[in-house]
Amino acid sequence: MPRLSLDDTDQAILKLLVQDARLSASEIGRRVGLSPAAAKRRIDRLEQLGIVTGYTATVDHAKLGGLIEAFVELRFDGSTKVGDIDRTFLDVPEVVEAFTTAGDPDALARVQVQDLDHLKQVIDKIRRTGRVTGTKTLIVLGGA
Repeated sequence: MPRLSLDDTDQAILKLLVQDARLSASEIGRRVGLSPAAAKRRIDRLEQLGIVTGYTATVDHAKLGGLIEAFVELRFDGSTKVGDIDRTFLDVPEVVEAFTTAGDPDALARVQVQDLDHLKQVIDKIRRTGRVTGTKTLIVLGGA
């Protein structure tokens, strides 16, 4: 896939959206020196090009109670294809995000579970795929 070239204004708009996706086109335009309409056109173009792929809310699950978040490092057999690593998480709804990585570990998954027993069940489910040769679990205590 060819790399897309963005000008400084597009880069500034992306930075603002990453910092706060709820900013209005008017506010973004004000901060980057564009009219609201021009800022909206640029945001729409970034979406159409697939550079901006969506918007999300970040939730403090600790305030909701009863949710544990953890990162699971996964190691796979050396002959495992990257596509097969990605498919490991398809049937695990507790996996919120998953990334294949270069080096050690081969993948990193962020999971959200109700309690430690649920975490054990999720890790066992991932291990049962037959592709995983090892895991390391890191429980999140807090975040910034």
